Amino acid sequence: MAALSYSSSKPISSSYQALNYRLLLLLTLLPLTVAFFAFILQWQGGLIDPLLSSPDPFQFPGMDYPGSNSRPHRRSVSDCVDVLGQSRSPAFPYFKDWNFEFGSNLRPKICIVSSTAAGLEQILPWIFYHKVIGVSTFFLFVEGKAASPVVSRVLESIPVEYKSSGVEVIYRTKELEEQQAKSRIWNETWLAKFFYKPCNHELFVKQTLNMEMAIVMSRDAGMDWIIHLDTDELVHPSSAREYSVRQLLADLPEDVDMVVFPNYVSGLAIFKVFISCEFSQESCVERDDIIEPFTEVSMFKKNFDHLPIEAYLGNYRRAIRGNPNYFLTYGNGKAAARIQDHLRPHGAHRWHNYMKAPKEIKLDEAAVLHYTYTKFSDLTSRRDRCGCKPTEEDVKKCFMLEFDRAAFIIASTATEDEMLRWYRHHVVWTNRALNLKLLKRGILTRIYTPMAIIQGLRESGVFGSVLQSAQTLSKDKFLSSVESSNFSSVDKQIGVKESQATARRILDINDNFSGGSAIPPLSPPVPDDFHIGIS
Repeated sequence: MAALSYSSSKPISSSYQALNYRLLLLLTLLPLTVAFFAFILQWQGGLIDPLLSSPDPFQFPGMDYPGSNSRPHRRSVSDCVDVLGQSRSPAFPYFKDWNFEFGSNLRPKICIVSSTAAGLEQILPWIFYHKVIGVSTFFLFVEGKAASPVVSRVLESIPVEYKSSGVEVIYRTKELEEQQAKSRIWNETWLAKFFYKPCNHELFVKQTLNMEMAIVMSRDAGMDWIIHLDTDELVHPSSAREYSVRQLLADLPEDVDMVVFPNYVSGLAIFKVFISCEFSQESCVERDDIIEPFTEVSMFKKNFDHLPIEAYLGNYRRAIRGNPNYFLTYGNGKAAARIQDHLRPHGAHRWHNYMKAPKEIKLDEAAVLHYTYTKFSDLTSRRDRCGCKPTEEDVKKCFMLEFDRAAFIIASTATEDEMLRWYRHHVVWTNRALNLKLLKRGILTRIYTPMAIIQGLRESGVFGSVLQSAQTLSKDKFLSSVESSNFSSVDKQIGVKESQATARRILDINDNFSGGSAIPPLSPPVPDDFHIGIS
């Protein structure tokens, strides 16, 4: 009986084991099958995306890959050009599957005019950042390094998506100077006090004349707005529904004449609205070895117009840290104007109109981020651009702002070690406790969006694509583009053929709308300007 019972239970035990094996196999194959089908559904075919492969051994200046503990080392500017070319992504669009449409249906159409002597390591990130936020056209008046064959060849090769978008490079040639020498501005009084003075005054006049020419170019290109900006400044359209300067300007009421954007440190259709936009914040560097400010600097000092008066006055002494003013340089921002008849520049920081006094409003959040003195080498580069004597009396004739005067004297008279100590004391924010206190009180702020956009542009291979396309630009095509860049048609439109008497009559008729003297770079107000007490 026992033997019979044993023999009958053996098949039952074997069947249980077989069932367990099948269940185990099913549970193993099921997730693998699901994963396989998920892969099939997502896979679009093709080779491995080069953007997802291992990072390049060469990095865009100042950008370390995750896990890297190495501190940034000093490089020459030529190294930056080499770094810009290290990309395996051969072509546009800027990011994979991104489409940037600059067609005529996208309004308003915005252009930037800039006078620059910078290199590619600064100009390329500056251009493509502003393309991302909605600027379509750039009028670059170049000289110095920016006009060198290597740099200008790259700028000339930047792809033009549509007829009215791209980069127009204007060289400071003898012909350009002769055109500008005949401008009506020389017959008027609002810029006269800056004529025939050295260094910053000369640059100020040159920028104003370039802005006048750019007004004509922007009208010919069908632009709606024009902004004057330096290549160490980035527009920060934080108050727009999208992070877009186009959206920011599109949302403005049409009955507004001027809109003012306070600054943070780091026109010509048929009588439409004229709007001037002032906006700037100043950068606050936390190291003395910055290589690429746009991707290494995130702390900015807010403009006084974006602060309660009590907060501004109550923290003024802490914020200036022994410097002459609240900002190292200017505090009155830059301007964007709606293109319209009779538009003219009002110095490098504003626009005006020959026929009317503009009405203005002020926005509460948008700004221009000014990356001023962010690199130690900025001390010597600014010194080398001016032949002024390093004395207290002479620097007042050459520079408009007190900090620029002090920086020029120290760069002209001190050793490199002394310059570095001065730079750390006056420019670098090394006191973490003070930084934290001013961040909590709203004097300082962190802004990461421009850094993220420019880092993403680098990783997508945009800068490498531009350099590759520049290598294919033929010599004949390059030379012809240089010759055609300075528009001869600008002559008659900026008033070259107007007689001095005609220009004088126009000025006399509209003295009520002259706007006074051109607005120079101005320092922020000091506590005595407010005439109020803080308890």
